[in-house]
Amino acid sequence: MAAKDEGKDPKKKSATVCGFPISIFFIVVNEFCERFSYYGMRAVLVLYFKYFLRWDDDFATTIYHTFVALCYLTPIMGAIVADSWLGKFKTIVYLSIVYTVGQVVLAVSAIHDITDTNRDGTPDNMTLHIVLSMLGLALIAVGTGGIKPCVSAFGGDQFQDHQEKQRGTFFSIFYLSINAGSLLSTIITPILRGQECGIYTKQKCYSLAFGVPAGLMVASLIVFIVGSGMYIKTPPQGNIMVKFFTCIGFAIKNRFRHRTNEFPKRTHWMDWAEEKYDKLLIAQVKMVLKVLFLYIPLPMFWALYDQQGSRWTLQATNMDGDFGILTIQPDQMQTINAILILLLVPIVESVIYPLIAKCKINFTPLRRITVGMFFAALAFIAAALVEIQIERTLPKFPSSPEVQVKFINMGNKSLDLTAGTNKDLLILTYVLLPQANADYLTFEQHFDLTVGSDFNYSTTLTPGSRNTMVIFPDTTPPKLMPFTDINAKPEQGANAIRFFNGLDSDLNVTIGNLDFGDVNFFSSCLCHKQPHSTRRELGFGSSFTLIIPPTFAFGSNCEQSIRPVLDMEQNSFHMAWQIPQYFLLTLGEVVFSVTGLEFSYSQAPSNMKSVLQAGWLLTVAVGNIVVLIVAEAATLQDQWAEYVLFASLLLVVCVIFAIMAYFYTYIDPAKIEAEFAQIDPKQKEKRRNSRKDSVEQHKEERRSSDSSYDNEEQKQTRI
Repeated sequence: MAAKDEGKDPKKKSATVCGFPISIFFIVVNEFCERFSYYGMRAVLVLYFKYFLRWDDDFATTIYHTFVALCYLTPIMGAIVADSWLGKFKTIVYLSIVYTVGQVVLAVSAIHDITDTNRDGTPDNMTLHIVLSMLGLALIAVGTGGIKPCVSAFGGDQFQDHQEKQRGTFFSIFYLSINAGSLLSTIITPILRGQECGIYTKQKCYSLAFGVPAGLMVASLIVFIVGSGMYIKTPPQGNIMVKFFTCIGFAIKNRFRHRTNEFPKRTHWMDWAEEKYDKLLIAQVKMVLKVLFLYIPLPMFWALYDQQGSRWTLQATNMDGDFGILTIQPDQMQTINAILILLLVPIVESVIYPLIAKCKINFTPLRRITVGMFFAALAFIAAALVEIQIERTLPKFPSSPEVQVKFINMGNKSLDLTAGTNKDLLILTYVLLPQANADYLTFEQHFDLTVGSDFNYSTTLTPGSRNTMVIFPDTTPPKLMPFTDINAKPEQGANAIRFFNGLDSDLNVTIGNLDFGDVNFFSSCLCHKQPHSTRRELGFGSSFTLIIPPTFAFGSNCEQSIRPVLDMEQNSFHMAWQIPQYFLLTLGEVVFSVTGLEFSYSQAPSNMKSVLQAGWLLTVAVGNIVVLIVAEAATLQDQWAEYVLFASLLLVVCVIFAIMAYFYTYIDPAKIEAEFAQIDPKQKEKRRNSRKDSVEQHKEERRSSDSSYDNEEQKQTRI
């Protein structure tokens, strides 16, 4: 039925603009809207899990990565459906409908008012929201993954055989539309999430952040259907995926049965399938296997590439994001990749490649892929150099058997302080009041402390901890109050701030729009007192203790009496130093990924193009698994060393791939298929019977020389 519906002449001519079929413009717009929908939804997904569904960080991360993994596994299903049953056009339409329904369901799940019966802003039936969310994400994973291998291959089908140059340009434009959609969505949807909406109570508007991508998915579906009459729709070629694997399985099984030297060798191991399958299918399987063999090293590239959203973002949390006219948050640095792609794709396509061609250099697709991997390795070497510079600016945290302590004098007079063991005596005298020592001091877990000349203390702190010890010398004996400090840089480039209230009354504390309530006497917290406000530039990644002394008095200049104690320096190494590594990785991506899409299409037989596209996408999923394996197995303490390890692994893979590419022979699938298609069916049957007769003749010879052969043959048949 599907073959009949899509049985239009694949060589029909369609209207063109500047040499390009008009139909591809609908496909490019469709891809832009779909990628906007996907990346926009994904940009706020973890925050939705954490702050709306109230999941903890670990569970939210697990579900998030499970969803992403499904999105890269379902392309296999889409390829099977497209090549075996519905054809690419219908597969895209039907799965886009599933995709759109999933986006709508996810947007509905984020409306807190649908179960907020008591109108307090919190959903009363969280189970319903979770069920709707998981249903929506499952439909999205099936939809987005299912159409992935079909859309790019369907776009390639729109070109005639003589339009190889236009087809190559199309893949560049296609990739450009992907990154344009992802760039805009990652900027816009977080802004939408920050809005407040609701019927009864105003909350963060996750429904709007999911609703706009759902609207873009509707637009994507409409645009694609509008161009229906202009498309070249290649009919499906039957259950090709099953034939592909059964043909391989039969060849292996048949070769195993006839593994002795008495049977004549064949040119290729797949030729052992000729007893059951025709030569055209065997030739097509050979073409696919040649390309899939080349795919084996490729996941290592994606293992490095996908660390933009993990390791590189974490690296940015320890850097300064102040660019003067704007402030960049660590997770926003990923937009540099999309921006650079928009710039580099046309430059590489229109300038770099033509210049290389003029230099008489044969820059083949496989050479481009090799160069792309090399640039990615260079990017991680650059990241390692940046990490080394960052680590020089980071505070030195205590090792497990040691502790670090900062002392704060809350008295109204100078204080003599002796701290340490007999082997490590340190005398501190504080004049400014209140005052703290400039940096943390490192001691053993147990150390002695002497305040003044009369009061001795034996102190025991948690091994590996940072601590602040507040001393009130005006009491007899002096009062000591230890507080445990953070012993890592604040996450995501945020700043850790606490107030120490030395007044004999409570203070009401707020920072921005956050109200932290009362700060009790002699307690540490975050804060603001109603009659008083103060402003302070904090930078990125700093930690402060703001001391409100016992002598604090509210008034016009009261902020001058609040003494800041710097616990941790702000990030001083600028995020701009990440730009070179992003540039190298993006350049590698442009050369690697765009070429890979085009190469996969050009080397695939006509009935297996979506299968190879699914195989290409599967390398991305494998690459993410490689990250987990390498990171767990390496157990390196220094992050820069891990960067060097990944770069080294990719360089090794790059050399291996270059050797594999050297021995690869480029083919013209259409020409090979045409040669086999010209063979008369009767002649094919005659050749097949001739091959069978030859095998039977060898069996007869063995029977005459070995009376036990029959039993052995029966055993082999049962296998």
